[in-house]
Formats: sequence, structure tokens, C-alpha cells
Amino acid sequence: MIGCYDFCGHYEWTFGWLEQLGGHELVRDYWLEAISEDSQRHAADLIVNQGIEGMRKYWQHTLEEEAADHVMTSTDEVYRIDMHQCPSKGFLIKNGLDQYHDYCDHCMGWIGPLMKKAGFVVDHEHNHCGQCWWEIRATDDLTPPSQPGNLSGKSDVRLMPNWKSNLTDHYDRATDPDDKTTLP
Repeated sequence: MIGCYDFCGHYEWTFGWLEQLGGHELVRDYWLEAISEDSQRHAADLIVNQGIEGMRKYWQHTLEEEAADHVMTSTDEVYRIDMHQCPSKGFLIKNGLDQYHDYCDHCMGWIGPLMKKAGFVVDHEHNHCGQCWWEIRATDDLTPPSQPGNLSGKSDVRLMPNWKSNLTDHYDRATDPDDKTTLP
């Protein structure tokens, strides 16, 4: 078994290799089949069967195990994560590893399809610097994402001075990694 940090580098290298081998579509297939439908079956079981409570259980355990600098906020209607410093992306940045152009997209690549299967949509944004936010709600809940500071207060990553980036990727009510628009 390889350690968490070795895994991050291998994962990132694998995405780049797959893209060279078969293009972006092969990378997306990998995210769906190898991650969403295989290695994260335990997450799918919790979330499909328990909804937001399953999300709390899954990410509480996972993000604590990874020692992520994050804050989770939830109500009965919405589950939110503010990632202040992603340990995976932070490791890649610190070690100059850059084989795949959008490592952060792999999260949406497996979480989006899982949420669709569970009846949820995702509002998400990441800045390619190890920071992101997620709001997940039922597909039929048309509430727009919260304004900065409204749901998670001072913990909202969008209020951090280093949040702004020229390469921020944004997803609106997405269930698929290509359901995004790039914001300035």
C-alpha cells in the first residue's frame, strides 16, 4: 500500500498519462468507472441510502483522515464544504508536480455522477490553488448557491484573501464534470 502523498503524485501522473493515451474522454471514463463506480462504492452506499447524513459521515471521516484544512456546514437541505487547503493539491504544488492540467476536476469527475445517482446536484468552485467550496442539494431544490459568508460564515473560503485566481472553475447545478463555465 502506498502512502497518501505518494498516492496524490501517482494519481496526478495517471490522469496525465491517460489523457496522452486517449484524450480527455479516457480520463473522464477513468474518473467515472475506476473512482465513482469502483473505489468510492462505500461513499455511494452512504450517500444514496442516507442523503445529506451520509455525506456528513463520509466526508467527516475522509477529510479528517487526510488532515484537510476544511469546514463542513449542513442543514437538512444542503451540505457544504469549504476547503481552505486541500492536502492533495497542496502536495502537488509544493513538489512541483504538474502532469495533468486540471487535477482538481477529478473530484467533480467522480462526485458529480455519484450525486446524480443519489438525486443531488452540485454547485462548486475551485481555484487550482488547493481551495474550493461545494454546495450539494436535492435536484428539485432550485435554491441558488449561498452568497459568500451566508451559509458557512467566516469559514467561507471565498472570503479568504488568497481565494481569487485567474483560473477559477465554476459549476452550477452540475452532475457531470463538463457542466461548468470558467469565470474570470
